[in-house]
Order: sequence, then structure tokens, then C-alpha cells
Amino acid sequence: MRRTNTCGELRSEDIGKKVCLQGWVRFSRDHGGVAFIDLADRYGITQIVFDPEDVPKGTDVNSMSNTMRGFTRESVVSISGIVRKRVEGTEDGRNPTGEVEVLITEAELLNRSRSPPFELGDQKEGVLPNEDTRMRYRYLDLRRTEVIQAMQTRSRFIHLIREYMDKNDFLEIETPILARSTPEGARDFIVPSRVHPGTFYALPQSPQLFKQMLMVGSMDRYYQIARCFRDEDSRKDRQPEFTQLDMEMSFVDMKDIQDTIEGLIAFVWKGLYGTEIKIPFRRIGYKEAMESYGSDKPDLRYGLKFVSLTETVKDAPYDIFQRILGAGGIVAGINLKADVAGERIGRNDVDRYIGQAKKFGLGGLTWMRCKDGKLDSNITKYFTPEILDNIKQKMGAEEGDLLFLIAGPWKSTYEGGGALRKKLAEDLDLIPADEMQFLWMVDCPMFEVDPVSGKYDVFHHPFVLPENDLNDKYVGGACFDLCLNGNELGSGSLRIHDPVMQREVFRKIGMDDEKIETDFGFFLEALGYGAPPHGGIALGIDRFISILLGKDTIREVIAFPKNKKAVSLLDGSPSKVDDDKLEELQIMSLSIGDIDFGGPESTDEE
Repeated sequence: MRRTNTCGELRSEDIGKKVCLQGWVRFSRDHGGVAFIDLADRYGITQIVFDPEDVPKGTDVNSMSNTMRGFTRESVVSISGIVRKRVEGTEDGRNPTGEVEVLITEAELLNRSRSPPFELGDQKEGVLPNEDTRMRYRYLDLRRTEVIQAMQTRSRFIHLIREYMDKNDFLEIETPILARSTPEGARDFIVPSRVHPGTFYALPQSPQLFKQMLMVGSMDRYYQIARCFRDEDSRKDRQPEFTQLDMEMSFVDMKDIQDTIEGLIAFVWKGLYGTEIKIPFRRIGYKEAMESYGSDKPDLRYGLKFVSLTETVKDAPYDIFQRILGAGGIVAGINLKADVAGERIGRNDVDRYIGQAKKFGLGGLTWMRCKDGKLDSNITKYFTPEILDNIKQKMGAEEGDLLFLIAGPWKSTYEGGGALRKKLAEDLDLIPADEMQFLWMVDCPMFEVDPVSGKYDVFHHPFVLPENDLNDKYVGGACFDLCLNGNELGSGSLRIHDPVMQREVFRKIGMDDEKIETDFGFFLEALGYGAPPHGGIALGIDRFISILLGKDTIREVIAFPKNKKAVSLLDGSPSKVDDDKLEELQIMSLSIGDIDFGGPESTDEE
């Protein structure tokens, strides 16, 4: 028996049609001998009816009844019958097939199902089991409408990417999964070689070096839906294996790359939603992003911007601020307007946020409230009336407004303040749920300096093209990030195409010549054979789709994800390997002991 229609296809115009449907028994119920079944597949649900009084002549009713008694929940069945209109008053307006039902004439059990460990029908919030249970039985979880829709969106999203890239003369080229281990920021997953004992391949953290060598090889417009692997702790937006759109172009500047990505997102947006998205996206410099929003991936959907008060309070006789400013730190404030905070943040709440600020790495939190035209708090006695008035003016404080002041080293203070800003926005319900705010974060530094050791590290990666002399006090990098709603979707840059400069950057971050040659000698050699000016970007596909669908974690948009502890509860990986396999690879057998696979109590690492 072959199905003539899917379970989401039949409509009123199909009434009278003979059909064959095949799918899973989602629900069944018996109304006085008349059986009703909700038959489901990935396309939808159709109501099936077995009425002993209304079957074709010659049908063995008893045999049919016995067959249908074997239709346990989630069993796979085949149904033949006639489409008819539902009895008036029983239509289901929420279901596209809700005007019709199929009267059974033949039925066959294709595969009986065990009792499923959780309900697969559309669930109300809080009814679903914990995530680890769903991951353990992911093949069942995939039958749920919400998960099916996520997989459909993902498939459509990737199809539209390929369509756009093909229209714009990009070549889709696969790069190696087995390569050498190179230091690129995260830990590698390594794979032992049987043919060459004692040596290892590494799974790619990204196709970075290979895509640059494709530019050397004249493949001037490359892209790939790339699988990437990083041995990192799991988070809501991170998995040990993930998928990204990888792209590289020759003979371009940064705007060319950004324009291409904006065009891609506009094309995908139109394909998914049928509407236009506004481009070009807003551009914000790194310094402005940090000093206004406390983040290098700022969320623009709400206000709560920081205002610098460093100059305003530099002469304040407040010992804490003086010590911080004397050490080169900053003071900044955020204004919770009366119509936002009002009576919602009382004195006890202020104390709670002070404790929260300390958890975010801030030394504490200073507060002032505008009352009777003046700033009032337990510390205003340490400020002169003139300085208090200047703070009020600088912050635009009005009656009832609450000011939070942060102070400390530039980067850590703004980062802690950014976390506090997000917490306040969540608590005060200031974040619009259905708004999408894209931005480019630009004007990034090339290096960051460890405040303790004084060592240089790269802001993005060591292949970014420096924008000025490496010996200058500040070196800018030709790099940028695409951000959406407080999340980094991807990073891009122009690349170094001169092997001499590339070697100098490696040295700047502390690599000696031997290390450079060992890890990157092959790459430097390639740059020496006429590497063109080039640049590119990589976008996280899992992260992008999860944001579009309003999911809390990228695990919800990956077919078979690892759990919060990077373990696959479905197949039990990682697992021990037989000693004979280890012996063949000439690797010493190690006992891994009891692996903590994580359970209902495990939480995402923030």
C-alpha cells in the first residue's frame, strides 16, 4: 500500500476522494464503538474514523476491529478510506485538515510501538519532560510539531543560503575534516592515525587556513556549510560540533564582505518570511559598544545605555572613586527612568542588585535616586552639591529616576555593567520578544594585553590584517562582528596575505620561530606563492536559527545534539574503546571511570 496523501494535506475539496494515509497513531479514542484516531506525520495530523455501521459491504468488521486494537500510541499504520466532511460542530479550526476526516475502509499495522516515555502531542509549557529525557529519546522528540518546524526552518534556511551564494558566483568547496592540529584559540579534538603510529589528525575548529589557501589557489569566491569541532565546555549557544556558513573572497575590502552578508540575510529573510529586511545594518565601534552597552555584542532592542561619569566625578571627595580613578579606572552610570523603574525597584531590590553586581565581577554598585529635585542616597554626603548637580545633568535624571553607578578597570567594569544591564532589562520586561536588531561591530583592536602578564593576545585571531604598524601603542584590526539581539552571529576580517607580516604577528603574540615553523610553516609557504588580498566571515547557523525561532538553546535546532555536559545520551558517547582498538593504534588503555552524563539537575554553563 502506498500513501496517496500526507497527513497534513487533505482539505474540503478532497471530500469523496479515496485515499491511503500512512503515519503514527498520535491519539485514539472510542466513542460507543466508533473509533477516532489522530494520524500524524511530519506534515500534519488527520482525523481517521472507524465506524462499524458505515464500512463498505463485505468488510470483515471483526477482523478490522482486531487489527485496530493493535494500534497502540505511536504505532505506524496504513489507512485506506474515503474523505468525508466532519459532523457539523466537530470541526477543528486550529488544524488545517480540521474540516474533514477519513472513513476507514482498510487498515494495516506496519509496526507496533512500545509505550512512549513522554507525550508527543502538542504540549503546553511545563508539560514536557526535562531536556535530558528528550535528548535520550531524540528520535521520538523529533516527531513533535515544534521540533519538526525547527528542522524545516533549518533546511529552508540552508537551501536559501546555497541559492544566494550560487547566484553570486560562489563555489561550494569542501575542506578537510582530518588535518593537523594548529593553535586557533580552542582545544582540538584529535584523531589517532593507525598507519602512522604516535601521530594524530585534528578535527577542524574552522576551515580558516584552508579557505585562505583556496584564495591562493584562485578560488576567489568560496563558501561552505561547514562542520566545525571545538573541545569546549557546553553552553546554551555552544556545542562540541556545530555548523557555520564559511565564506572567503579575494580582492575585496571590509564593506564588500559586509554588503555580501547583508544581501544574503535579506535574501534568506524574504525567502523565510516573505518580507523585506532593512539594510544596511547599523555600525557601532567597539569602544562605543562597550562604553554604551557594556558588551561587544550589544542588544539594541532596549535602552539603559551607560553614560561616562569619569570626568564628572574626578574631583569628588569619595575615597572609593578616587582610588579607582587614580589607578586608571572609569566611572559610568545607568539611568532607570521613573516610568521604567518607578516603585518597582525599592530599597531591598537595590540591595539585591548590589549583590548581583558583585557576581558579575563588579566591586559593588553605587546608587542615587532623584527625589524632590535632588539626588539622594546613603553616599551623597561624600559629594559636593555642585558635583551632584553635574551628575544629575549628565545623566538626564528627573524626578523618581534611579541611578546605578559602576566603577573600576575599563574592560571588566563595562563587561560587568553589561551583564547588570541585561539582568535589569529582563527583570523589568524591557526586551521586545519579536524584534530583530542586527548590527555590525566595527573598529576593533588587533590585540588585547593581559593586565597581569602584559602579554599580547589577538582580539579575533592571528590572521586578521593589522590596520597600522605593529609597533604602535594601539594596533587596530581589519575585523568586525555581526550581532543580533545581544548575540554574536559571526566574525569576519580582512586577512594577512604577506608571509612576512604574518610571521611578525605570530611573534607579537609570543610564538618563537621554531613554534611558528612547526605549526604554520605550510601556511606561510602558501602565502609566499602570490596570495591575493582577501577576507571573509563565518556565521553560526545553529545560533542564527535558534534566535529566529526564539529558542533558549541551539540544542533545539540541531537534530542530534549533545546535552549540557557535551554527552550524547542517545548513543552513550563519549564511551570507552575496546583495548584491541587502542592496541592497534598503539595507544595505552585508559580507564575513564564513571562518566557523569548529566541529568535533570545539570545546568548550562554561562
